[in-house]
Amino acid sequence: MKVLLVHNDYGKYSGEEAVVDRMSVMLADRGYEVAQLRMSTAGSRETFMGKMHGFVAGLYSASGVCAMRETLQREKPDVVNIHNLYPFISPAALFECKKAGVPVVMTIHNFRLICPTGLFMRNGEPCERCLSKGNEWGCVKYNCEHSLMKSIGYAARNAVARITGAYAECVDRFACITEFQRRKLIAAGFDPEKIIVIPNAIDSPKNKGTLAGRYVAYSGRLSREKGVDLIIEVARRHPEIPFRFAGAVRDAAIVDDLPGNVSLAGYLSGTELDDFYKNANFFVMASRWYEGFPMTILEAARYGKSTVGPDHGGFTEIIGKGEQAIGKLFKPGDVDDLERQVVELWNTPEDVVRLGSSAFEKLQSRYSVEVISRQWQQLFNHIIGRK
Repeated sequence: MKVLLVHNDYGKYSGEEAVVDRMSVMLADRGYEVAQLRMSTAGSRETFMGKMHGFVAGLYSASGVCAMRETLQREKPDVVNIHNLYPFISPAALFECKKAGVPVVMTIHNFRLICPTGLFMRNGEPCERCLSKGNEWGCVKYNCEHSLMKSIGYAARNAVARITGAYAECVDRFACITEFQRRKLIAAGFDPEKIIVIPNAIDSPKNKGTLAGRYVAYSGRLSREKGVDLIIEVARRHPEIPFRFAGAVRDAAIVDDLPGNVSLAGYLSGTELDDFYKNANFFVMASRWYEGFPMTILEAARYGKSTVGPDHGGFTEIIGKGEQAIGKLFKPGDVDDLERQVVELWNTPEDVVRLGSSAFEKLQSRYSVEVISRQWQQLFNHIIGRK
């Protein structure tokens, strides 16, 4: 079976690129032929002409349509797996798949089909206005991209895709990465029969490693929408608990005047990142927005570490509640509740061990490459059989 992966890379290497690359390796390791159609946004936003090119291409990209047609003719895939089409491939390219009679599965990394920014976020807080209104123009009204030209472009390209029926008519299955996403697509009017949930996958080691750790850890970009300021406030209230942050600083004001028990490790990779995870007691995430699929939870689980996270979006279903929980949930945006959960877990070593073990077990049973690859195989076989 040959699978064509389609993705418009972002300006900087992102989580989506990482997922596409892992998908390619996962399929190839299991005997699939893998072809790729990749374009890139890198360097296109530095000039006015580049921005205008992106604006127009998002509505209809002649080069993207041509590239899709030529790739389908050359590679003759059995199935196409779409990831990101904006801006230089564009949803118009989906009609080439329909003309060629090749089934299409679209991986839903974010909320872009129903929110122009893809984030369900405005001013650092969750926003579902475009979903509730049934159109995209709130993005323009509130200038969600903080650039009127960009906000208009994002809203317009979503409107064109919706009006032409590019997604509704040409995509055979929408593979959401969380049940939360699936519910939102259904609320937006997408056919429930076409929507399934296949989470992101991660390599699962045989052993979870050490359970004890020396600090409360955070991994990700340091910015307000990630709730880093809330975590720092908890640290300020509890100087007896060491906190350690790994990631690039995106909002310098957040890290001004840090309390003495907070240390910044910077952007880590390789063995340094491994050591960061191994030496953590547990992880904390405090995102003000839903996020798509917070991979840090799974990364922590690889090392037998649990996560404290907000009770919304994908966090709720991944972390879980009750006996099935692999961490603790707090009321989103509530620093007092976040403080309670962090302090309680820090002071209960037996819960750290228990939840960490549960996190590792859930990773192996629900999110391992072996488990997720079987789900993809079943999906591909099903839609190819239908065609």
